[in-house]
Amino acid sequence: MILGRGVPGPYDAAVTVRVRMAPSPTGMLHIGGVRTFLFNWLFARGRDGECLLRIENTDTSREVEEAVEQIERSLYWLGIDWDGETTFQLDRLERAGEEARRLVSEGSAYDDEGAIRIRMPDEGVTGWEDAIKGHIEFPNVELEDVVLVRSDGRPTYNFASPLEDWLDGITHVVRGDDHVSNTPKQLHVLQALGAEPPVYAHVPSVFGEDGRKLSKRHGAISVDEFRASGYVPEALMNFLALLGWAPDGETTIMSADELVERFTLERVGSSPATFDYAKLDWMNGVYLRALPADEYASRLVGYLRDQGLEWAEDRVRAAAPLVQEKIARFDEFPAFAGFLFHDVEPDRELLDLRILGFAETALERTEPWSAASLEATLKRLCDDLGEKPRTVYLPIRVAVTGSRISPGLYESLELIGREASLARIRAARGVA
Repeated sequence: MILGRGVPGPYDAAVTVRVRMAPSPTGMLHIGGVRTFLFNWLFARGRDGECLLRIENTDTSREVEEAVEQIERSLYWLGIDWDGETTFQLDRLERAGEEARRLVSEGSAYDDEGAIRIRMPDEGVTGWEDAIKGHIEFPNVELEDVVLVRSDGRPTYNFASPLEDWLDGITHVVRGDDHVSNTPKQLHVLQALGAEPPVYAHVPSVFGEDGRKLSKRHGAISVDEFRASGYVPEALMNFLALLGWAPDGETTIMSADELVERFTLERVGSSPATFDYAKLDWMNGVYLRALPADEYASRLVGYLRDQGLEWAEDRVRAAAPLVQEKIARFDEFPAFAGFLFHDVEPDRELLDLRILGFAETALERTEPWSAASLEATLKRLCDDLGEKPRTVYLPIRVAVTGSRISPGLYESLELIGREASLARIRAARGVA
């Protein structure tokens, strides 16, 4: 017995596309689930279709409310929107009970100690044409009689989910491949309800580089964590879209509009996708460097405020051009340029007190205190000492920034200011 609907090819214009994103409000929204949401959104938006957000909740606790807020916040920040109001599984609790009782009256289901179960066939197979994995079928002998409604009146996932897909007019169910085993059960539920099944498309799982399912041991796994790590939404969306999908095997950097235009289920692979954090860092750096200078500065200011760092905005904006080409994530800014906002503790083993003494004298005489004048002063100092710039600049850089690595030395000295720069050099020399 083949119940599943075939794949419209290439997406019949007469079929109005409607998909749904249906997370469970348990904990933080996992980035693998977000990738699946993104595939739904790209598929619908590229076909002038609708994308619904349905929360598959089983209660109405405060924890559920907080989780829903996190889900909505994460999606909005990433740039994924949805049509209509967010709906909840429990909204149709009464309708689920009515439909389950109808199935009992029709003989498709039966009472079992207060619960209601659907009758599954014992012979043959149940199969469908998956839009990603191709033909899939299950021997019916392996399908148990599924509980539709528990004894307390709450519908189970394998009843509520297909029931709502039917009531919402969902045309395509794009979801993780861990749901493949649920599909034959849901197909029989839909058949019993008298509903046309949607097209099913099961996307590949997301693994870490060790070949295991992505989890905390690999690093950040929720949108909030990636946001706090200094990634920008455009880069994260672009990266997630390429986890299991590629338009041509070559193109990497694509805007949201380009992703919408080019996304197809046919180009989604069936093998697990690997989450490469190094590639994400690279991609984020590409997006950061491409931002107009003013927008980059504004986003950097906003990120630091979100992280509770109330550093002087004018100095952050002044520092932004010095770091835009240097850092791949906003969270690298405090370590890279934090010396502009607080005192430093230089590594004394990297200090050359003789050079610092000469540098202090030369810098005291520098007028005006600008990057250009400071460059001329320090180059002249190298000539006077007969030393290469790397020998002279290192102890000065460490003294004023606290690190061997920093933005340009001339620009850093200018931003720190004359008095603070000289004070740090004196402190490094041990001179009060």
